[in-house]
Amino acid sequence: MNITHNKPAGQVHKDVIIVTGSSGLIGRALVKKLTASYQMVGFDRPGPPYPPEEAVCISVDMTNKQSIEEGLADVRSQFGNRITSVVHLAAYYDFSGEPSPLYDALTVQGTKHLLESLQSFEVEQFVFSSSMLIYKPTTPGHPLDETAPLDPAWDYPISKVKTEKIIHEQRGQIPAAILRVAGVYNDQGHSVPIVHQIQRIYEQKLTSHFYSGNIESGNSYVHLEDVVHAIALTIQQRDQLEAEAVFNIGEARSVSYGEIQKMSGNLLYGRDWTTIELPRLLAKAGAYAQDLVSDPFIKPWMIDRADDHYELNIDRARKQLGWQPNHSLPETLPIIIEKLKADPEAWYKANDLELPAHLTEKTTQD
Repeated sequence: MNITHNKPAGQVHKDVIIVTGSSGLIGRALVKKLTASYQMVGFDRPGPPYPPEEAVCISVDMTNKQSIEEGLADVRSQFGNRITSVVHLAAYYDFSGEPSPLYDALTVQGTKHLLESLQSFEVEQFVFSSSMLIYKPTTPGHPLDETAPLDPAWDYPISKVKTEKIIHEQRGQIPAAILRVAGVYNDQGHSVPIVHQIQRIYEQKLTSHFYSGNIESGNSYVHLEDVVHAIALTIQQRDQLEAEAVFNIGEARSVSYGEIQKMSGNLLYGRDWTTIELPRLLAKAGAYAQDLVSDPFIKPWMIDRADDHYELNIDRARKQLGWQPNHSLPETLPIIIEKLKADPEAWYKANDLELPAHLTEKTTQD
């Protein structure tokens, strides 16, 4: 059963944009940015959290084709047969690295069912949020462009590669734009690896001083506001893009683990943070024995990927979309850590972390 919330009454219809996963971090920000120019429709699983109030919320189970068809029938009854853009953000993601049938049921088959159900509509564009993690890692100074070889190493990026193939095969006459997005963060944090790295240093955990790979290896990141801007430009320029367009969306300069360590230590405690590169076999043994590591976030699969380096060439997005990032992680890290220092409890809550008891007591006393 599909449930509709925030149904407009008697208003002039604007061009319609459907956002799947509209209650998520990117989805919420995108709805709020585009609501002045478009009629925003949020597809999200039944129950809270709901999309922002600016969107018409239609409850859809993306693992169920009938639910998708019912949701689209609701769109047709309210707004007609023409859809300006479908921004497909809904996907399964689990940082534990554990296998799950939802990678196929939600990310891959959900996309297939969505595209099949959209064939009876006049859809101007289908936008898919993919990941830079589908690429074979590179080395510093050798950025990856959109033609770089693919080598997804675990279930999340594997599901993205499979979904890109589904889009190629199932889109029919619907133009598609695939955005291969770097690690997303915002002023509060919200990037799982960055947040946990800061947390380990803030709590002065023993594990904060060890790393199982080359601390000069790093990743490309991208601020939430820049991702949303990239999607908005992709929609605005849909008529100028090729039938299947692929763009890297990230900051051109990658940031190494060591750089984040150094900056975080200085911002939190006024000193560089000593970081020792740990032999991989020893690190993996410790990760399996979590009681010894005392950091359940660190998983064996992360140790296998510790040397991976992702650095993006974003020339295509610059030239074809007129997009470039307006933020950088090194410039934003002081803002993230200032928010942590100002209100640790709120920062931990915003990033779905549990504040340790001794820090709770300290915060109360302060």
